[in-house]
Amino acid sequence: MSLTRTLTLLITTTVLVIALIAALWSYSRSNHQLEEVFDAELAQSTRIVQGLIRHQAGRQPLEQLFHTLVEMLQLPESPAVEGDADSDDEILPNGAGHKYERKLAFEVWSDQRQPLLDTLNADDAAGLEPGFDWAESGGYRWRTFTLRDPVTGFWIRAAQREDVRQELSQELALGNVLPLLLALPVLVAAAIAAIQFSFRPLRRLERPIRNMAPERIHPLDDRQAPREVVGLVQAVNGLLKRLDQALERERRFSADAAHELRTPLTALRLNLEKLSERHPDEFGGLTASVDRMVHLVEQMLLLSRVDAGVDFRTERQDLVELVEQSIADVTPLALKKRIEPELDSACVLALVSCHGALINTLLRSLLANAIQYSPAGTRVTTTLREDAGGYLVRICDQGPGIPPEARERALSRFTRLDQRQGEGAGLGLAIARRIAELHKGSLTLGDRDDGGPGLCVSVWLPASA
Repeated sequence: MSLTRTLTLLITTTVLVIALIAALWSYSRSNHQLEEVFDAELAQSTRIVQGLIRHQAGRQPLEQLFHTLVEMLQLPESPAVEGDADSDDEILPNGAGHKYERKLAFEVWSDQRQPLLDTLNADDAAGLEPGFDWAESGGYRWRTFTLRDPVTGFWIRAAQREDVRQELSQELALGNVLPLLLALPVLVAAAIAAIQFSFRPLRRLERPIRNMAPERIHPLDDRQAPREVVGLVQAVNGLLKRLDQALERERRFSADAAHELRTPLTALRLNLEKLSERHPDEFGGLTASVDRMVHLVEQMLLLSRVDAGVDFRTERQDLVELVEQSIADVTPLALKKRIEPELDSACVLALVSCHGALINTLLRSLLANAIQYSPAGTRVTTTLREDAGGYLVRICDQGPGIPPEARERALSRFTRLDQRQGEGAGLGLAIARRIAELHKGSLTLGDRDDGGPGLCVSVWLPASA
């Protein structure tokens, strides 16, 4: 499980949940407070009308007061003023006013409940009560505030349409929430960037470990490690040191053992050659056994040098020439078994960056194995093709082959699947695969394309840049 992904999901989820809760709370509170403001404005408008009536009631008779109220509080019937609330223009043309004026209404009754002004047209005058209430008129719901003037005895009511109040409150509430919602993606992106930046030291520690090879083990630099993982880095350094020492002891033992064995085996073979000249029936088998031991020692030395990466310098070389040279090297062995080696190359030039001697060793080992395990009078075919940014060499024989379930084990060291065939020590395929890996290539075992008996060994090497 990715720690970066986990932290990113946790932090972004937490930020989103908190921001959503804050936005909902802010929206709800803003709506509530704006409703309070609108109610206060409604009450204030009612009191302004109350003051106007109290000022005019003592100077004018009731009939004239009616005309005064109509003139001052009732809007003129004008198409310009009748503009709908959904229009984008809030200020009406020619100074006619504001479109929301038509959403306000006033009602005035005398102390005997005689209507003096009614722009609301709500039939509920008989049940007037002081305070806030709701009324229905014209298909809309209206918020009302009613009071009775103690001086004149007049009833005064102001009303606002509910849909307009909601429209204004929602616009203002969204205006408060919108900056938070717009800042939320930026906040999440900043959190993700901060997490990625915080894990950069760990990624810097990962690169040397990922690129570290068994022959080039070195400690990690704990000076760049975060304080929380310094102990882990030091523990890994201790493990790398012990691993390097163990590998070095193994390489030294293999090299020393093979080197020390080569001299006495050479002397032993010389003595057996002299004895086999006199007694070939008695010492001929011993000579073959000593040859097998010498071959094993040579392979162990080669494997030790390959594992250690000694003198591993690459040059740009033509793989076609290397394949042709390797086939020429094993041709005498093939002729002894009446096996015909064939080359099928679709490449005129195949440039690869490689260690020529090691690639030649790899190809000769695979060709020798194919010849060794093939029946007499058969063919060993080598093909060379371009493949996936590199070159693929396939060496196919007509021998017994290797079952698919045993192929991975056949690539292990000192593994011989059939002890009755061949004279090897089980190191040829392991050495070949190791050489391919050193060149950033691969070695795989497969079946023949024609479905016949035998084994195909495929070696892929990257093309030279």
